Amino acid sequence: MDAIVNRLKKNYDRIAHWSQRNHVEAFRIYDRDIPEYPFILDLYKDIGVIYDKSNPFIARDKEHFAKFQTAVKKLWPNWKHTFVKQRRRQEGQDQYERLDQKEFKSVVSEGKALFHVNLSDYVDTGLFLDHRSLRYKVFKTSKLKHVLNLFCYTGSFSVQAALGGGKTTSIDMSKTYIEWAQENFKLNQIPLSEHTFHIANVLDILPTLPGQYDLIILDPPTFSNSKKMIDSFEVERDQDQLIDACMKVLKKNGILYFSCNKRTFKISPNIMEKYQVKNITKDTIPIDFHDQKIHHCFEIVFKSFG
Repeated sequence: MDAIVNRLKKNYDRIAHWSQRNHVEAFRIYDRDIPEYPFILDLYKDIGVIYDKSNPFIARDKEHFAKFQTAVKKLWPNWKHTFVKQRRRQEGQDQYERLDQKEFKSVVSEGKALFHVNLSDYVDTGLFLDHRSLRYKVFKTSKLKHVLNLFCYTGSFSVQAALGGGKTTSIDMSKTYIEWAQENFKLNQIPLSEHTFHIANVLDILPTLPGQYDLIILDPPTFSNSKKMIDSFEVERDQDQLIDACMKVLKKNGILYFSCNKRTFKISPNIMEKYQVKNITKDTIPIDFHDQKIHHCFEIVFKSFG
């Protein structure tokens, strides 16, 4: 018990000072640091979210999960609420489906940006914390640029790009998440009329997009078999088709940021041969993440501009 209490406190003290300096209200406190405690603890301002990543068939894990929850309550008794989530094996768009109808919502800051989060109703909250560093990079480099955000989810990349002075186009197959993205724009007082939103299948709409983009953010799901798609999608299998389609609408001196969460992902040799590819994963893992394989991230440009 003392080991997990001490680790939680040490992590929090280190991250809390950093978060205050950088105006970040949502961050990870614990990331399965100790193998015997395979759990995750995130903080959204004054609300905790615990993810149980344990094996349900291991009795020790159940005992340690109880100790973990006790430790959290002991250290932070004044938190408004703490949600517990158990991620089952996901297929297709299941990770985005509602789990509850409580709509326990909050607003958190990330630098100059504000984001709506829903802490009760989905496995994910509406803000992927592991992409914070890349969002900041987009914010810093998007001034006067046309930015395309594919599989945009709730539009956090688009918000940061818009706040950085870019003109954004956001695409997602879900009406729910496009509307959420638009609410995030309104929250940040960004005029919707100056930006574009599409509810569409990315692979279908890419060939129809007008003009060329300076910056493209491509963060697809690992797998999808949505009813809105004719065929299933698997990120490693289908990366060539997807990246080639993106490069066709990327300006010759533009940058494609390609990220995925498949832990065993390998970039295609064909993509490596066609384009200048730089693995920037290490630079995009935030300071609060112990898991260095939370995502893979690549910067892709045309070879003549690499």
